[in-house]
Amino acid sequence: MRRPMRVAIVENQTGTPFGQIGRALDEAGADLAIYRPWRDGGLPADIDAHAALVVLGGEQSAVDDATHPYLPALAALMRRYGEAGRAVLGICLGSQILARGYGGLNRVGTAPEFGWRTIRATDAGRSDPVLSAAGSAFPIFQWHRDTFTLPAGALHLAENAEVAHQAFRLGRAAYGMQFHFEADRAVVAEWTESFAAAAERMQPGWQGLHGSEAARHGPAADAAGLAIARAWVALI
Repeated sequence: MRRPMRVAIVENQTGTPFGQIGRALDEAGADLAIYRPWRDGGLPADIDAHAALVVLGGEQSAVDDATHPYLPALAALMRRYGEAGRAVLGICLGSQILARGYGGLNRVGTAPEFGWRTIRATDAGRSDPVLSAAGSAFPIFQWHRDTFTLPAGALHLAENAEVAHQAFRLGRAAYGMQFHFEADRAVVAEWTESFAAAAERMQPGWQGLHGSEAARHGPAADAAGLAIARAWVALI
């Protein structure tokens, strides 16, 4: 009998549902180990205990070491998984931490982006086993203020007019995704309610705009996000 794949998921704050990546992992029968270092500092101690590592988003920056002292260790851990050939996935803040782990520079507060935005695959992205699953251009949800420089050796996979570095890959299967492909319409609706003040600061009038924006962009974004999630899980 085949043992279920064990996947470590690192949360960086409360209120970060797994969304589309959770659905794809459930379809694959994955056994999830959840870590919440923002609360207790805990991180996977042994990379051999897990076949893959997922690092979710959060409100802090990737270099907020004073308030989140686990960040340097998490950046190093993501690199260890990647260099071991394991599948790694960093989403939003997770992508910024992955870039840091491989020597990229974090640019704090220089790239605010919110709402459903169109992402375009680069030439490398159109042939990538994960990004290509979503097509050459697709809408997806964004919520971030920071960006990063690409680490040495990274393949640049996706971009848009607002933020150049939307996705990258290092080695076989270490992926950084600046955009929230895990956030389907249900997750975005939850965030709109739970983080109403923060959303309003990012996009004045969002409470009124949310419904029409979700109807306009949500179906295609959900399809693209799930395709990306399933394609990444297939690499584990």
